[in-house]
Amino acid sequence: MHILNASIHDVHASSRLLPLLRSPFQGELLAWLFLHPGDEYSATDLARRFGVSQPTASREADRLTEAGLIEERRTGNLRLLRAKIDTVVARPLTDLLAVTYGPLPVISELLSRVPDVDEAHIYGSWAARYRGEAGAIPRDIDVLVVGDADEDDLYDAARTAEQRLGREVNIHRVTPETWRQSGGDPFLESVRSRPTVPLDLAEERT
Repeated sequence: MHILNASIHDVHASSRLLPLLRSPFQGELLAWLFLHPGDEYSATDLARRFGVSQPTASREADRLTEAGLIEERRTGNLRLLRAKIDTVVARPLTDLLAVTYGPLPVISELLSRVPDVDEAHIYGSWAARYRGEAGAIPRDIDVLVVGDADEDDLYDAARTAEQRLGREVNIHRVTPETWRQSGGDPFLESVRSRPTVPLDLAEERT
């Protein structure tokens, strides 16, 4: 499952995480490329990952290429995109994207390395802003991990994420059995009742 397959992605809505951007997808696309410097992705891959149409991904890539923020390489009919990191704006832009849209690529990458993590979801204020709810910029990131992962491994992942994202990261672990039988648990009922964003660990592990 890719990050946004479970939701409708309104590419015309303004970004709640970084209002300077024209759309949430623009932030997602830029964050993914700048937080994976040197890696290349096709427009098809990015469209699938973020749940938008191929034409939408291609148009956004065109805009960002023309603006000099990303660059492309063509091999046959395949158009590969990557961040343009040799510009004066690359470092500050990377830092800005890390603290806004960065939790998706950063936390997905870190948790994919932790054994016995079955699934993970961001919840709380960051997830609410990501899903389009108005409000203040989140000061921390709340993550629910389902699995039998070692608490020390999760602690280390959270501290590394904090260093890369520039804000507090809180990881709460529940067993698969507890997650499946969450009825009556006030905390899990609260998590389920509010916006959440699943992390694509399987994609990172491939």
